[in-house]
Amino acid sequence: MNGAANSTFDMSIVDSYRKFMERNSDPRTEGWLLMSSPGPLLTILATYLYFCTSVGPRYMRDKKPYDLKNVIIVYNISQILMSVFIVSEGLAAGWWNDYSFTCQPVDYSENPKAKRMAAAVWWYFMAKIIELLDTIFFVLRKKNRQISFLHLYHHFMMPICAWIGVKFLPGGHGTLLGLINSFIHIIMYTYYLISGLGPQYQKFLWWKRHVTTLQLIQFCIIFYHNFSVMFYDCNYPKGINTLLCINAGLFLYMFGNFYYKNYMKSTKVEPKNTPTANGKVKEC
Repeated sequence: MNGAANSTFDMSIVDSYRKFMERNSDPRTEGWLLMSSPGPLLTILATYLYFCTSVGPRYMRDKKPYDLKNVIIVYNISQILMSVFIVSEGLAAGWWNDYSFTCQPVDYSENPKAKRMAAAVWWYFMAKIIELLDTIFFVLRKKNRQISFLHLYHHFMMPICAWIGVKFLPGGHGTLLGLINSFIHIIMYTYYLISGLGPQYQKFLWWKRHVTTLQLIQFCIIFYHNFSVMFYDCNYPKGINTLLCINAGLFLYMFGNFYYKNYMKSTKVEPKNTPTANGKVKEC
């Protein structure tokens, strides 16, 4: 009896899930890579977390760090180019002339610009998947101290947010997040590229703390951009605006705490004649 009831309950959940997907997902993106269901993405993220927090460190315990200098240089250049591409596509598809900063519904039509924006959102999602390599490189280089909760949370949550965007809302108000974030990543990965070229280039990295400042500014903009739209009628899901506000608020708190500990608190406790450590810390 209980088995039959449980089976009926399970079937009800599956049926509700299918109806939700059919009713709310964008058919234009259904056949795109990793977009058929959340299963492939969740498998990737679970494998990522398991490797970076358990398997990877254990595998590297008795090994020397891998020399990945050339690989990381190529990786950073590719990330810069991809971010430039996403920014240019986001501007061309809407944010340069057509989109409204106060309220922008999603265009689900076959309009070429609407489809171009949907494709840009998918490319942004793929960029977030590729960025998981940031942590994998840390593990293989035995830089485990840089794998903080902030780092893991950021790299875990961003692909999920981007997947939701491609699946349900590939355009409209929320895409400003991807545009700003990709612009910040152009600057950020340029910093990482210069940093990885060698000690002789450290003198050109005086603007390290400003990378984090820009990240804080982006979260302020994203929070305001999504919070303000909830107080008037706009044909964009307020539930998504709320989630984006909460996520931006969490990132603002965590990055703000990082900024305080690394650039304000450390300055207060260090003697004036003691040089500041110039080690590379990846915030994102």
